Amino acid sequence: MGLVAQAFDEPALTTLSGHIAVGHCRYSTTGASVWANAQPTFRSTESASLALGHNGNLINTRELAALLDGQALGGAGMNATSDTDVLTELFVSQLPGVPDDVADRAAAVLPLARGAYSLVFMDEHTLYAARDPHGFRPLVLGRLDGGWVVASETAALDIVGASFVREIAPGELVRIDESGVRSRIFAPPAVAAGCLFELVYLARPDSTVFGRGVHATRVEIGRRLAGEHPADGDLVIPVPESGTPAAIGFAEASGIPFGQGLVKNSYVGRTFIQPSQTIRQRGIKLKLNPLRDVIAGRRLVVVDDSIVRGNTQRALVAMLREAGALEVHVRVASPPVMWPCFYGIDFASRNELIASSLSPAEICASIGADSLGYMSLEGLTEATALPADRLCRACYDGQYPVPVADGDRGKYVLEAPAH
Repeated sequence: MGLVAQAFDEPALTTLSGHIAVGHCRYSTTGASVWANAQPTFRSTESASLALGHNGNLINTRELAALLDGQALGGAGMNATSDTDVLTELFVSQLPGVPDDVADRAAAVLPLARGAYSLVFMDEHTLYAARDPHGFRPLVLGRLDGGWVVASETAALDIVGASFVREIAPGELVRIDESGVRSRIFAPPAVAAGCLFELVYLARPDSTVFGRGVHATRVEIGRRLAGEHPADGDLVIPVPESGTPAAIGFAEASGIPFGQGLVKNSYVGRTFIQPSQTIRQRGIKLKLNPLRDVIAGRRLVVVDDSIVRGNTQRALVAMLREAGALEVHVRVASPPVMWPCFYGIDFASRNELIASSLSPAEICASIGADSLGYMSLEGLTEATALPADRLCRACYDGQYPVPVADGDRGKYVLEAPAH
């Protein structure tokens, strides 16, 4: 548990040896944020061991868990309650009519899984990767000098010096061993449903996602936002870092100068994905600090990537007014987030989302801004240059590519009713 740099210091890294590795650096979006649900998940059997990392969310976790016929999840002494753990158990279980081979078992299990999953897993000799038939989440293959890399973003390839080869295709299972890369299709590709929120917020700006450069896409979103919701201001400032590209685009299109009015503390993680409301609210004040000499006496246009719960923006507007801003006009580079995500983003109920119960005018009053303008869904989609029917936009329009049963909604589907 904890940040990567805390969990893996130099002494810990020097103990690791071998030629295959799987890593994961986000808390589970299914199940409580506890050590038992940390990834990669691990199983050891008589014939092999398996480690698995998962980005996404399954929406039939109960159904898959029932296939285990009462087998304990998480292994002896563990209390794992994640969809990832269920998948891992199924990958090592003896299945009727399926040979005792990891790739064959995965190819038999994955068509039963519904929802979003980009997977990397390994045994002692082979690295595997698989992506759901809709391609909700990114997954890429890279070539490293003397080896191969699979990652959720192209930026990860850049960091380790690997070259981008291609995306793992929706419905594809890849295995990499001493013989090289081999591929098989375990399910025919479904209608593509790449997550629009990846391009708005989740992906790093230096990545390429769904064939689109993230930074350039966000700058274009900002340009279109300036056309849809112009503002009369003296300075355009971003909410760093995710709001910066859109703020650059807004400034270019509006002719209002761009400036840095907020300093971000690089040692604080994303407040949006913190596991509790208290930590999120405290993290906002630790995360951003105003530059008073830039802000004082000016009418500010503040560009943010999205408003999910509203905590960041409320604290931010108050902070800017305290620093001497004359006016604060908030512009948001995406539409109101009105519906929960069941495919891997951690807002799983409507009551968490400020836009599900308040109108834009009411949100403007709630956060204390002088004005508020949201990017339209049509404008956002056009800025990505991707067809609307090839994207998942469910958090904005409530149209879910894969229907979710009531019993599979929520983060704690395998936990006690107390949650």
